[in-house]
Amino acid sequence: MSFGIDDLPVRDELRGKSPYGAPQLDVPVRLNTNENPYPLPEPLVERITERVREAARHLNRYPDRDAVELRTGLAAYLTRTAGHPVSAENVWAANGSNEVIQQLLQTFGGPGRTAIGFEPSYSMHALIARGTGTGWISGPRGEDFGIDLPAAREAIAEHRPDVVFVTTPNNPTGNAVPARTVLALYEAAQAAKPSMVVVDEAYVEFSHGESLLPLLDGRPHLVVSRTMSKAFGAAGLRLGYLAAHPAVVDAVQLVRLPYHLSAVTQATALAALEHTDTLLKYVEQLKAERDRLVAELRALGYDVTESDANFVQFGRFEDSHAAWRKILDRGVLVRDNGVPGWLRVTAGTPEENDAFLDAVRQLKKEQSA
Repeated sequence: MSFGIDDLPVRDELRGKSPYGAPQLDVPVRLNTNENPYPLPEPLVERITERVREAARHLNRYPDRDAVELRTGLAAYLTRTAGHPVSAENVWAANGSNEVIQQLLQTFGGPGRTAIGFEPSYSMHALIARGTGTGWISGPRGEDFGIDLPAAREAIAEHRPDVVFVTTPNNPTGNAVPARTVLALYEAAQAAKPSMVVVDEAYVEFSHGESLLPLLDGRPHLVVSRTMSKAFGAAGLRLGYLAAHPAVVDAVQLVRLPYHLSAVTQATALAALEHTDTLLKYVEQLKAERDRLVAELRALGYDVTESDANFVQFGRFEDSHAAWRKILDRGVLVRDNGVPGWLRVTAGTPEENDAFLDAVRQLKKEQSA
């Protein structure tokens, strides 16, 4: 008799669920996971090698538990790029923004508490909530995928969540959330009861607008989370971070594992921060390619959601999975993200984007025939 996961004493809320993950297929053009398509520049690779070599000499010792040098570097980056002063005391770092979110939910969520997000949005918020025993509430979005503010306020007042997630630019739709909406949600959350509001800015470097980091002033229950996976082209590094009131940073340290950031991770991230200007030039190239995809998809007659990210949501399809398969058959992998009638494509190199556009042109011809 076979023995499987259903035969284990798994928690009830995890039964029947699937782990997060996008298809990993060996095709010529992969535009489904929002990775930065440009390899790290050689001078940065050399600097990483130097820093890691130095760190390797001390691997018999535990790393800096509080990652002070790294947090100082991240604070300097935020201060310079967001135009808002941030110190190391305002910053915490972890293994990807997913661990940041997990630590926040371990600290402010948990059994008997709830979190709300406005869906469709980043599905890991709900998955991590479930994994930490936090109840999940799916909040409303409008037809344009923007947050339906009156309905969102009503949901917050009704459910009185302990954690409110606002993803901007939103994944998978790509649209940004205006600062005034975030402020209104923050006020609603504090009126219901003191609740943490987490602004997930994983893609903010690609936005047409500004970071919401300045909203932290005078709002101790507000958190802004970031990642080095996208703009820094370091998805393989797994480095995420948050900015918040120092009390929030102190609180998440109550649940962090000891020495959770390896010395190698810290050394690599510090090297990347030394090359910020070069890496942000790639971001500008990707923003231009993203805007090109939007324009050309619309010219072909597709519906396209406004995008402030490094990806574009497009449709509408009677059968989005069938459309996904036809694009894949032409050697291009995009994301069937579960939003009925829509697909998502990551902005790649010009050559990758050309291949994608050729594929959707052929798809449009077939649909029109």
